[in-house]
Amino acid sequence: MDSNSGQTTSIWMATAQKPESAPLSENMHADVCIVGAGIAGMTTAYFLSRAGKAVIVLDDGHIGGGMTARTTAHLCNAIDDRYFKIEHLHGEKGAMLAAESHTAAIDRIEAIVVEEGIACEFERLDGYLFVPPDDSKDVLERELKAAHRAGLTDVDHVGRAPIDGFDTGMCLRFPRQAQFHPMKYLDGLKHAIERNGGRIFTGTHAGEIEGGANARVETDTGFAVTADAIVIATNTPVNDIVTIHTKQYSYTTYVIAARTPRGSVTRALYWDTDDPYHYVRVQSVSAQDGDEYDLLIVGGEDHKSGQADDGDLRYANLEEWARERFPMIERIEMRWSGQVMEPVDGLAFIGRNPGDPPNVYIITGDSGMGMTHGTIGGILITQLIVGGPCPWESLYDPSRITLRASLQYARENFNVAVQYVEGYLSGGDVDSLEEIASGEGAIVRRGIAKVAVYRDEDGTLHERSAVCPHLGCIIGWNTSEKTWDCPCHGSQFDCYGQVITGPANSDLESAKEK
Repeated sequence: MDSNSGQTTSIWMATAQKPESAPLSENMHADVCIVGAGIAGMTTAYFLSRAGKAVIVLDDGHIGGGMTARTTAHLCNAIDDRYFKIEHLHGEKGAMLAAESHTAAIDRIEAIVVEEGIACEFERLDGYLFVPPDDSKDVLERELKAAHRAGLTDVDHVGRAPIDGFDTGMCLRFPRQAQFHPMKYLDGLKHAIERNGGRIFTGTHAGEIEGGANARVETDTGFAVTADAIVIATNTPVNDIVTIHTKQYSYTTYVIAARTPRGSVTRALYWDTDDPYHYVRVQSVSAQDGDEYDLLIVGGEDHKSGQADDGDLRYANLEEWARERFPMIERIEMRWSGQVMEPVDGLAFIGRNPGDPPNVYIITGDSGMGMTHGTIGGILITQLIVGGPCPWESLYDPSRITLRASLQYARENFNVAVQYVEGYLSGGDVDSLEEIASGEGAIVRRGIAKVAVYRDEDGTLHERSAVCPHLGCIIGWNTSEKTWDCPCHGSQFDCYGQVITGPANSDLESAKEK
């Protein structure tokens, strides 16, 4: 399965058929138009179609072709940012609602899998949180108490995680977590949505998006969808210029899939408290030649998107970390990267988009928990549209201001300002075009302008403006994925300058136009 989010291939892309849909080919009307066919958009479409709403889903790639295809697909109520931090930022009630909503998301996915008969390898299992060697266990004590206050009273201490060959020491066990195959799950949702009368159009880029009484989505096919409500479920909003992007920040995360003998690693979810932290799960593989083995999926080594180009080193660090703890690893079979959106206060932004008419909704800010946050988004947005109370509404309100996160807000936005200045004042990556190897890209300075130059495998040069069309930051080359990445807000473009990840919603301009 190919992806529209980079050149690497995840295990999910390699082991599932690409869900097929045709592009939009005529003007249409729907009760709700959803932009984005990942976990958030498809879940929202599923719930709305079940509620009797006429739904249209648009995606410029294929179903699940963005970050859903690049997840490690942990389904957990163990918050990445820790419950004691969520409690500090949102209060004890907020932490309780966060635990309740993530637990409900896992339960809802399980119920959908059963009701729709989706063969997506859904599996309940335990999750284990442990600290790096020689680190204090105090963080585990704080988290245990906070998790209990949040209502997760079945979280408990255990002497060690069930990893043969490596003693984690005391850790926390989170029972009834889960994992699944995200692309097979989305394929099941696709069939259910269409059975319920929903329509899905891929290869259709949503350009101009306008809410209000005459809400409509103009597409690059020349056709438009009018709707009573619009939901933007594109990982990060492509209809919002500034507001949300000052409150969440894009990080690139790396993943390796290591071959291990079948059954040699206890099936569970594993997380540590390192910075950046690591996350692990097991995926069983049955090859066409009859070979059966497990893949140990290990992620981590995060950095601000566009602010490093050292993917090989990140993958090597992951392998070193994994081999130390899982000596049964035979070899690395796959590696890929993805983007996570980190909200300033640890929780997703789900609801009415600030500054837009009240019939425009967003789902963003996955905080490394995209599968559950996306499902929470589908539940909450459906309730907002069809009517009825939802106790999670204020917790995930995109217009919220979390005063206790103001220092982090200032740090992250100062970082963005630094990227602007450095991008325009620094020199190019190379002094001459001859230095750019085939299949690689580099930024070239020409007077006061900067140009993104890619040399294809045939040696032909392709030049685009290096200015991100979102807010004008200077992009950089990502050697690992063969993409151009924005260090300010995480926009991503393919090697030829075509936009593949927002918040930018248009391609890089021609170098001649600049």
